[in-house]
Amino acid sequence: MKNARPLPGYLVTRYHGWKATAYAENQGWYRRLAKEGQRPRAMVISCCDSRVNVEGLFGADQGEFFVHRNIANLIPPYAPDGDHHGTSAAIEYAVTALKVAHLIVLGHSQCGGVQGCIDMCKGNAPKLEEKTSFVGRWMEILKPKYETVADIEDEDEQARMFERQAVVASLENLMTFPFVEQAVQSDELSVHGLWTDIGEGDLEYYDATKLTFRKV
Repeated sequence: MKNARPLPGYLVTRYHGWKATAYAENQGWYRRLAKEGQRPRAMVISCCDSRVNVEGLFGADQGEFFVHRNIANLIPPYAPDGDHHGTSAAIEYAVTALKVAHLIVLGHSQCGGVQGCIDMCKGNAPKLEEKTSFVGRWMEILKPKYETVADIEDEDEQARMFERQAVVASLENLMTFPFVEQAVQSDELSVHGLWTDIGEGDLEYYDATKLTFRKV
């Protein structure tokens, strides 16, 4: 790969700082993780957005969460078609190999992917509609949920509600995976839907009995 370049200087400096402090002070812990392998208690599917700090939000230690990120924290429906499915592969590994006890879908405020889907549904995103747009094709997973927020006139409120619907859509699609459904029915796995407000630090959970989100 001729185009690969060395790390930027500031990242090199940060790495050496980490190796001399955080790693040096916890060397035994890191070596134990390497030797014994991972045993995460939960899988978290979150957005790629750099503002979403999954481990920081829950004060999690390294090795505690099996984290998968994608655009808008979406889970596609179960589709064993022999194609490439990164998110589905991560779910399969977490549930069948790692045997995680909890699977969490974490949505967030000001999600660019969700806003892009809104723009698509309103006919305002021709580039995302092109077949060559990976983002546009991925956001089609969420499109069917747009009808639940289409009548909300306030654009900010519409976006916030649609972000929550992205979590709901993912939870619904998650249950189409046979091995997930089996693990849930046998009480080996519990699934959870969360939404966090980046600016306010609030966290909400999806109450499936009331079909609404409530503050944690």
